[in-house]
Amino acid sequence: FFGAGPMEDLANSTVYAMYLDGAHLGLGDRDYYLEDSENARDLRDAYRKYVMTLTRLVGYDEAAQQRVADNVMKIETALAEAAMSREELRNPAASYNPMTMQELAERYPNVDLKRYFAKQGINDINSVIIGQPKSLAAVDSILANATEQELHDYFTAGYIASAAPYLSDDFVTADFLLSKAVSGVQEPLPRWKRAVSVPNSLLGEAVGQLYVEKYFPPTSKNKMLDLVANLKTALRQHIDALTWMSDTTKARAREKLDAFTVKIGYPDKWRDYSKLDIDRRKSYWDNIKGAIKHEQAYNLSDWGKPVDRDRWFMTPQTVNAYYNPTTNEICFPAGILQAPYFNPDADPAENYGAIGVVIGHEMTHGFDDQGSQFDKDGNLSNWWTENDRKRFNELTDGLAEQFNRIIVLGDTHANGRFTLGENIADQGGLRVAYTAYHNSLGDSKGEVIDGFTPDQRFYLSYANVWAGNIRDEEILLRTKTDPHSLGRWRVNGSLRNIEPFFNAFNIKEGDKMYMPVDQRVIIW
Repeated sequence: FFGAGPMEDLANSTVYAMYLDGAHLGLGDRDYYLEDSENARDLRDAYRKYVMTLTRLVGYDEAAQQRVADNVMKIETALAEAAMSREELRNPAASYNPMTMQELAERYPNVDLKRYFAKQGINDINSVIIGQPKSLAAVDSILANATEQELHDYFTAGYIASAAPYLSDDFVTADFLLSKAVSGVQEPLPRWKRAVSVPNSLLGEAVGQLYVEKYFPPTSKNKMLDLVANLKTALRQHIDALTWMSDTTKARAREKLDAFTVKIGYPDKWRDYSKLDIDRRKSYWDNIKGAIKHEQAYNLSDWGKPVDRDRWFMTPQTVNAYYNPTTNEICFPAGILQAPYFNPDADPAENYGAIGVVIGHEMTHGFDDQGSQFDKDGNLSNWWTENDRKRFNELTDGLAEQFNRIIVLGDTHANGRFTLGENIADQGGLRVAYTAYHNSLGDSKGEVIDGFTPDQRFYLSYANVWAGNIRDEEILLRTKTDPHSLGRWRVNGSLRNIEPFFNAFNIKEGDKMYMPVDQRVIIW
C-alpha cells in the first residue's frame, strides 16, 4: 500500500523528515492498469497469469487462484486510479504534503500510521510528509471497504511475488515470464549472474570495497577531479553568457554552482555490515529476508539523527551517476569511470565527449525543471525572478514539445514532459563539456586522428556511449517508465539543437539531422 522512510526535509535540508510514498503496483506503472491499448491489455493478462501461477505453486486450487488474481487486480486498479501520473510526480511541491499525526488519523482513520511506525521502533514521530494524498485516501477506502479475504489475497500475492526470484526454478520461471511480457527479454540471466546480483544489491558497499581495490586507481580519481573543475568553470561561463536570464538570478545560479559537493569513486567511510547475520543453516529465502530487514533498519536508523552529508546513494560499482537536490551534490561512482565513459589513456576529445558530458549532465540537473526549484542549501525555495522563471518555462516547454514529436515505435510518441529533466541535462552536458574541452586545448586546435577532427571525435564519443540494441517491448516499457529518453534520442534528439555539431559534420538544410535555427531550443 505504501512505503515510508526518513529523507532530508525539502523545506529544511539540515534535518530528516519522515516521508510516506505512493502505492507499489505489481505491473510497475499506473497506465498499464488504466489504458485500453492492446499492449496494456496484454500486460494485464500476463500479470493475472503470473499471480495465478504463483498461487498454484504454493498449493491454491484453480478457483482460489482465480479469486486471488481477481482481488489483486481489483485492489491494484483502485490504487492505480488514485496514483499521480509520472508527469505530475516531476513537481516536487506537489509531493510535499506535511501532516501531523493527528491530521493523518482524522483524514485517514483506517490507516493506523502510529501503530505502523511503532512496529518499526519509531514512537517519537509527530508529522509525516505524504507524497500522494489521493493514493493514501484510496488505501483508507480499501481498508474500510474490502473484505478480509480480499486483503488477505492482496498481501499474500505480494509476499509470494517478492520471494519468487529466490525460490525454486518454477517460481523463477514465472517471474521471468512476466518480465518477458513486459520488456521482451528472451531468456533469463544465467544463475551465476542472478546469484551475484544479490550481494551486489543487499551488500552493495561491501562488494564496492572489493571493486575499487581492484579496478579504481587513485590516478583516475585525480583526473576526474580535474575534469569536474574544468566543467564547473565552463558551466559558469555558460551562466554568464545567458541572454534570457537577469543578472540577479545569474548571481544566485553561480552561488548554487559554487556550493556543489563533489563525490568521486567511493565513500570516505565504508558501511559496517557486521550486524547482518548470514546463516548457512537457514533457507536462502530466510537469509534474503534477514538482509532485507537489515537494509530497512539501516535506512530507518537515520531517524532522529543529523543529516549525513557523507552518505552515498549509489554503490561504488554502479555504472551511473547522480545529482541530489537536497544535498546539492554530484556523485560519480567508480563503476562509471571506465570505458566507454572514461579512459585515462584516451584522447581528451573522447573523454570530454563521454564522461565530460556525464559530469556536465549531472551539474545541469541542479538547474533543470526540478533541480532549479532547490536553492544552494538544498531547500525547496524560489531563487528566481518572476520574469526569469517565466522565460525558463517557455524554453523548457519548447524542448518538451520537441521530444513529444518523436515517434519511438509505431504510433507511440516519446513523452517530452516526463523526460524533460533528463533532456535538459543531456543538452546542458553536451554544451558545457564541449566548452570545457575547448578550454582545455588552450591555443591548440587538437589533432586529426583516423581521419576525424577533434570536434567529430567529441560527438562520436558521446554517441558511442548510448549505442545499443533494444527490443520493441523494452522501447514501450522505457517510454512509459524511464525519465530518460531512449538512447537513440538522447543522441539524435539533443544534438539537433547544437550548432557546433552541425559545423563538425557540415550538416545543412535537407540533411536528416538538420533543424532550422528558429526551432532549436538552447537552455543552459
